[in-house]
Amino acid sequence: MKSAVNLATKNIADITFQPTSLDIWESKYRLTAKDGSVVDGTIDETYERVARALADVETQPLREKYFEEFLWALRNGAIPAGRIISNAGARHHKPATSTINCTVSGTVADSMDNILNKVHEAGLTLKAGCGIGYEFSTLRPKGAYVTGAGAYTSGPLSFMDIYDKMCFTVSSAGGRRGAQMGTFDVGHPDTIDFIKAKREDGRLRQFNLSLLITDEFMQAVKQDAEWRLAFPVTQKEVEEDGLDLDDAAQFIWREWPEVGSYVTNKDGLIACKIYRTMQARRVWDVIMASTYDFAEPGFVLIDKVNEMNNNWFSENVRATNPCGEQPLPPYGSCLLGSVNLTRFVIDPFTESARFDWEEFRKVVKIFTRMLDNVVEINGLPLQRQREEIVNKRRHGMGFLGLGSTITMLRMKYGSTGSVDFTEEVAKQLALAGWESALDLALEKGPAPIMGEEFEVTQSMLVKRPEMVADGYKVGDKVPGRILHSRYSRYMQRIAEENPELVEKLAEVGARFTHHTSIAPTGTISLSLANNASNGIEPSFAHHYFRNVIRQGKKTKDKVDVFSFELLAYRELVDSASMPAGYDGDVEVENTLPDYFITAEDITPKEHVDIQVAAQRWIDSSISKTANVPADYSYDDFKDIYMYAYDQGLKGCTTFRFNPEAFQGVLVKERDLKNTTYTFTLEDGSELDVRGDEEIEYDGELHTAANLFDALKEGYYGKF
Repeated sequence: MKSAVNLATKNIADITFQPTSLDIWESKYRLTAKDGSVVDGTIDETYERVARALADVETQPLREKYFEEFLWALRNGAIPAGRIISNAGARHHKPATSTINCTVSGTVADSMDNILNKVHEAGLTLKAGCGIGYEFSTLRPKGAYVTGAGAYTSGPLSFMDIYDKMCFTVSSAGGRRGAQMGTFDVGHPDTIDFIKAKREDGRLRQFNLSLLITDEFMQAVKQDAEWRLAFPVTQKEVEEDGLDLDDAAQFIWREWPEVGSYVTNKDGLIACKIYRTMQARRVWDVIMASTYDFAEPGFVLIDKVNEMNNNWFSENVRATNPCGEQPLPPYGSCLLGSVNLTRFVIDPFTESARFDWEEFRKVVKIFTRMLDNVVEINGLPLQRQREEIVNKRRHGMGFLGLGSTITMLRMKYGSTGSVDFTEEVAKQLALAGWESALDLALEKGPAPIMGEEFEVTQSMLVKRPEMVADGYKVGDKVPGRILHSRYSRYMQRIAEENPELVEKLAEVGARFTHHTSIAPTGTISLSLANNASNGIEPSFAHHYFRNVIRQGKKTKDKVDVFSFELLAYRELVDSASMPAGYDGDVEVENTLPDYFITAEDITPKEHVDIQVAAQRWIDSSISKTANVPADYSYDDFKDIYMYAYDQGLKGCTTFRFNPEAFQGVLVKERDLKNTTYTFTLEDGSELDVRGDEEIEYDGELHTAANLFDALKEGYYGKF
């Protein structure tokens, strides 16, 4: 095998963009006028537009200076999230769009008026191009009596169907697929129905679904204890029905996201009526079986989320954005960006391959200022959303291309060396960002929440006993900057590395409350990063197909794609190298080094270990999927989730290829060849077709897999 680098290509930035990457940029991020004329002639002109929009937030004398710095950062690995790339500097052409990727809804309260009001707010949010998350376990269970209506409720899932149809309608009108997350407490009486909801063909397909898993539940699973499914009661219900709140067989006291008119005790816990009792391990098995077969629901460890939240003193987080990397309070927003790690690899694929830490930190610091400036041009449609983002100025900077970078450094994803490298990347990202938080606060002022005073409660002292040791008592008033910098569990971790920095942040207040979050980065990785691996993930495959929605097509299109590291290796080392696969029906042998591995070569434990290494320094959360082989044993599969909990993660998601359940966005040729789809024709006869074969239907050619999925799920002809 060749080891010498091809000198015709001088560095990573010179790697030729593949057609698929340019195609995605053109369809999603290139700005065009209403008449279809091109505004962004090249990717670099897209960068110029974005840099100019963000630099114009600065005072007049600083605008040109920061335009040049922002443009340099964009050309050297800083990639703002898709809504920023698409909409920053585009107000003349798209005045009603936002630069924010995702939000979380206000609390969906248990009343018809509030439920429909939140549908209205969600429609406006989706219309602006933002995804949205909601918690639905705030709604009373199916069959519960509604006093005002004199009838029995149809339950949370029936109302989720309304949100689902609204999202499909709004996204179809706007040309961009809407994204929604629905979260649900594991202690709600309708939990089992929620877990199984998407097994119905076509139901809730505009949603990702995640369960809010509590420590109480996980301990019940470990101890093989009973699990009580319960919902709050109001004082009126207690009085009218003569309920005995002291009866432990009928009531349990739990935390709840909204007090409202519910019965509350002196510790702030809510009286919840027990509807059903099951063995915790039975509920666990239902969850695990669903994730094994259907890859949902996701798994949000909500108590860990709130324990580690920098705003622990003012927020009770109950929902996330659609991909889960941003747990947010009501009306919270995720302002995202990612650093392309491949741009900092020097001498890739050689024995002297190394990472440029100095350049990386420089890009992070400039990028932090850029993302902070996005707050001023957020374009969010709701007043409550705008107030929330201005008050806390939270953003989520992450990285993409980790898997590609590990390969270029001649390591295997999941190895000890790669885990150590991942932790160092996340740590340097965090430290550089919080240094910038202080610099920006000194220059422009801290986030407003830092100057607010918060009254100390008994609950706060229970959660942070060190406050008692420091002399705080119930009723004391404490500035947000102190509660944020000294008593946030995450900021205490930063203080272990740089105590002087954190003490100064406690004195001044940080420019923002949150800095880091690792998003899935699907389309920005594929387009602007030339298909560097998504977010924290390894490459899905080095040569595969992507199912893409195209305007005017009635099913998804199958598009040929190469990983960035394969493109780089072919340009820098060996132009003929290819992974194992197929050329038509001819099997091709692998000619790549053994460190070129993909998602399926990595054990679930290795996936979790990488996530654990990064999560230590990420103050929000991480969108990560552990890909599991189709033949992976169910018993081993269940252990992944318990391992993730024991390691202190905030969430866990897995994917196991199951063509009977769904057709994914990313598809390997081998999977298509090995999967047979059965079509039932009008005369009742059946036709068996291999997944990669093409079928002419309704005047168009479709791959069998995509056509089968479109007909089964009911979206054929609706894009």
